[in-house]
Formats: sequence, C-alpha cells, structure tokens
Amino acid sequence: MKLLLLLLAFCCLSLSRCEEKNVPYDYSATIECLENPNKPQYNGGIIVNPDLQNGSQGWSQMGNTKVDFTEFGGNKFVIARGRNQSYDSVSQKVYLEKGLLYTFSAWLQVSQGNSPVRAVFKKNGEYKHAGSVIAESKCWSMLKGGLTVDESGPADLYFESEDTTAEIWVDSVSLQPFTQKEWNSHHKQSINITRKGAVRIRAVNSAGEPVPNATISIVQNRLGFPFGCSAGSNILGNQAFQDWFTKRFTVTAFENEMKWYSTEVVRGKEDYSTADAMVRLFKQHGIAIRGHHIILDDPKYQLSWVTALNGPDLYKAVKRRVDSVVSRYKGQLASWDVVNENLHFSFFENKMGPKASYNVFEQAHAVDPTTTMFMNEFNTLEQPGDGVSSPAKYLQKLRELQSIRAPGNIPLGIGLESHFFSTPNIPYMRSALDTLGATGLPIWLTEVDVAAPPNVQANYFEQVLREGHAHPKVTGMVTWSGYNPKGCFRMCLTDGNFRNLPTGDVVDKLLREWGGLRGKTTGLTDADGYFEASLFHGDYDLSIAHPLTNSTASHSFKLTSDDYHPSPTVVRIGLIWEAYLHPAVEGITHTDKDFNDTETGDVIDKLLKAWTKKLQRRDVSLLHRHYDVNVINKSSTIYKELVYGPHSYT
Repeated sequence: MKLLLLLLAFCCLSLSRCEEKNVPYDYSATIECLENPNKPQYNGGIIVNPDLQNGSQGWSQMGNTKVDFTEFGGNKFVIARGRNQSYDSVSQKVYLEKGLLYTFSAWLQVSQGNSPVRAVFKKNGEYKHAGSVIAESKCWSMLKGGLTVDESGPADLYFESEDTTAEIWVDSVSLQPFTQKEWNSHHKQSINITRKGAVRIRAVNSAGEPVPNATISIVQNRLGFPFGCSAGSNILGNQAFQDWFTKRFTVTAFENEMKWYSTEVVRGKEDYSTADAMVRLFKQHGIAIRGHHIILDDPKYQLSWVTALNGPDLYKAVKRRVDSVVSRYKGQLASWDVVNENLHFSFFENKMGPKASYNVFEQAHAVDPTTTMFMNEFNTLEQPGDGVSSPAKYLQKLRELQSIRAPGNIPLGIGLESHFFSTPNIPYMRSALDTLGATGLPIWLTEVDVAAPPNVQANYFEQVLREGHAHPKVTGMVTWSGYNPKGCFRMCLTDGNFRNLPTGDVVDKLLREWGGLRGKTTGLTDADGYFEASLFHGDYDLSIAHPLTNSTASHSFKLTSDDYHPSPTVVRIGLIWEAYLHPAVEGITHTDKDFNDTETGDVIDKLLKAWTKKLQRRDVSLLHRHYDVNVINKSSTIYKELVYGPHSYT
C-alpha cells in the first residue's frame, strides 16, 4: 500500500480555561476621551462602591480637599475640589496581599484644560505608582495600570496631580487581584488564540481508505513570532558567535554600527563598511534587521561636530544623515527607529524647533515609504512613576506623528525598550501594553534586559519575555544582550566561549516551548487516519511514512495567524495531495471544498503545466505556488486530469 494522499486541516485552536473559577483577564483599554465613563472592569474587583452609585460609601478625602459626590446626566461620580497639594483627592482603603498581581483602572476628568493624573497606593510610608493618564475637561479618560506588593497589609488608594488648580473627578474604579496561577492561565489562553494553530493531518490510500498507524513528523524550521537579540561588530568573523546566534534568532538590531556617531565620526566622511558587512551577514542567514537608529535625541551621545552646529547648518547635516542612512538600507530592514528616546530628550527640538522629530519622520518616510517607522522609548513599560514616558505621554507624541500630512500614511510602530531595573512590575507592564495596543499599531519590545542581582536576574528576564510573548498586541521582541568582549550593556546571554549563562538558558527554554530550535512533533495516525497537533505559528517540514509499505511523503508549510476563518478550504492537486487548508497557511490557493461550477480558463492550464513539471522532477512542493484558481466542474476533463492524473509520481 502506498501513501498517495495527505489531508492537512489548519484552524485556530480554541481552548477553554483550565479552571472555570479562574477570572479571565480583560485586555481592553480605551484611549479616547468619552462623554460618559465605561462601567468598572471586573465590576470593580475589591473596590467598594466602584461606580459611586452608593454615594460616599467606601470613599473619603485625602489631604485637605473638599469631596463632593454628585450626579450629572444620570452618571454618579466624585469630585475633589479646593486642592492645595498634589495628593489632595479622594481615597479608599484597601488590603493588598503579597503574591497577588493587581490590575487597576479608573475613569478620570479634570475641571479645566488637561493634566496628568496618577493613581497611587500608599502603604507603610511607601508610595506605589499604579499608572497615570492625561485627564481632560468635559470628557472622561481611562487610566489603566497595575502593581504588586512586597508584603501584605492595608494601603490607601488615592489620585494626585501637580496641577492644584484643577478639580479631579473620579468614577468607575477597579482593583482586581489575580493569583500567579490565574496570571499564567491568561498567558496560556492568549497564546492559544494569538500564537498557535491546530494542524489536522489525514493519511489515506489510493482507494481513499484511511491509513492508521502512519508515522507523522513535523519539524519547525523557523519561529513565526519574531524573536531576536542585539549584535555588535564582534560577530563578524566569529564563527562560534554566528553559529550560536543564527541557530536561535530571526531578527536583530545593531548595537552601534548603524548609528550616526559610528558612520560619520568626521563631518562629511561617512563609513558604512561595518554596517554593510553586518547587513550582508544577517541577510545571508535570513535574519531580519531593525534599523537602529536614524538619530538619537539624547545630547550626551551627539558627536562634537554635531553639537557645534546651529540653525541651517544643523538642519542640512540632519537632512543629509536621514537621506544617507535611509536610502542606503531602503527596503532591506524590518523597521526604523527614527528619533530615538524622543520623550526623555530633546536635543534636536531645542536646536531646530518643536517640529524637529516631526520633520525627521516625514523625511525618512519620503525616502523609504514602505518600512514601518518606530518611536522607541524607555520606561514606558518599566517605570510607572516616570511620567515623561508614560503610555499617555507616548500616545500624545504618537498622535502628533499621526497628524503628519505626507503622501500616503506613514506606517508607524510602537517601540518599547524594556530596560527593566530589579523587580519588574508585571501587572503594570501588561496594562501599559493594553493601553498602547488600543492604537492597533504594531508593538515591539526592542531592547529587553534586566538589571538585577545575578540570583534573580534570569527569573525576572523570563517573566518579562513571557509577558511580552503572551500579550496579543505584541508583534516582536529583541533582547539587548548580545555578547561583547568589552562587556554587555546590562546582561549577557553567553560567556566568551558562547556557553549559555542562566539568561541564555532562559532563551533556550522559551524557544523550546515555542517550538524553536527545530522543535519536533511526532505521532501516529489514529484508526481513521487522522493526526492532530497544536503548533506555534512558523515554518514547518512535514513527513509521513508507513512501516509496512515503506511509503513516504513530505511537505513544507507555513502556519500564520493572518486572515483567520473557521471553515477550512480545499485544494486538490492530483491524487498525491488533498489539503484542507486554513486561509492563513501561505502559498495555498483557496477553493470551495464542494468544487462548485465556475470558469477555469488559462489559469487551470498554467496550473496543469506547472503541476506536471513539478511531478517530473519528483517534487510535490507545488502547493507553495500562488495561482488564482477557482473551483471547477467535477465532470470536466480538466477536473479529472487535475485530480486523477498523471500517475507517474510514486
């Protein structure tokens, strides 16, 4: 008996929660200012009277302020008036437990203009910042954040704003605790939906009868989720480093080699030789490259000749830099970090005016219109107390960039450096991603590392990577930890002999979980000839064999998350393959599984010629070819030839 037919069914995997009692996580966030606030998430969680329907119950004043419980348009809320100190506001006592992860949200408004408002938990004389938002007058803004505590005990929740002339209005407050087990279950649920799909394979013989106990082997060749590491020039000519790196990663960013201070040390004398060599190396290995960066706004890292320029001379130098680096690598990079760390620093704005970064984005887009242009900033995820780069501040700058009137919309991306210090605030990280994810723009963690004592560094690093990978709005991650003989930035993954350090072991552990490092899935078909597996998105090789007949067949496919549709579609190409295929499987023509009547024309002729040529070369990779083939009449000669002949392939 020969294996002449394979059936693959691809569909998104839908798994129920492990335990019904687990509280599911609400990834939603609202970034528009609304006339009325939404209802509190999780019905308020442990907050008493979260929607202020019961007046002052559970609430009191913080500091020397007048607190009014009022109603407008059927909506009840509380107002803190007559504020003299930043912390003068409304407060509620809560009990926080060590080991729990808290997600917080509230809807806020100010009486005039717009002002940043923070949510703070005061506990044992310490102040835990849970998040902030730029509150506006005449509409309600959602603040979303989170926190953990080092020890259990009572705490005072309150809101603060440096603008003491503004009243703070509060409504729809929520504080939801999760156990670590629940938090992990959210990861699993999200991964099953956004990172994985189910593959269904069926083996049948020439008579269409199922073949049980056929051996199935599926090997992942490439991760679908972009995951990478920074690299420096020391990778050039270092085969051991290259072997270690290319085995693991699908994307990189150059640590310094593409930066202005590396390519034009002397004004007018550009040298891209090192960057060019690195681009060639990584392209050779199919590793995508993030363009890091066009310019940096930090005055500390400006070349002395750049610092000395002013006015038109500086403008010309910046324009020349943008044109030079972007045109050189146009169309070769996955993305550009355009004006790096533009929220914390303002070197070019101070010298060239408030629209300096605006102009650089516009110019870069004009040179390379199809590549995504990223903001790239630190502390947006890492430090809830850093108001300069809060999600709200990030969104404010992003809206400025979205207002640029350029030919075609500028494809923008959200870059989050993710340089964590000590214990990561994972609930805040998730909430910040929720808020930024509401934009619908691609989000990358671009420079992930953790500055922490060696005994906890790897654990914290793993927490951050897991949270980023599991979040449905994150589309890629790069760690800032490539080996450098002069010392890594904050952490290395390997030693000088490219043996893993504990942080490198974390990377390998996660890659294996995600199907990387050529992860292999094997099994046998059941009595009906079926084999099913849940796989991470990526590129795969599939082989099927039967020990009694020595028959084998193989196929390569790509499993992605694009264009999900629950109903599989069918392509029939000879008696060799029959495929039920998820529309997200790239390279597969979509047809009606019932083969209803339609016109075929020249397209079918092209398909038959290509199919026959492939079979003559004993190659069944025809399924990778893109043909706009619709369904055909079952009684037609073309249909019979397409399905049943020729039979020269064995």
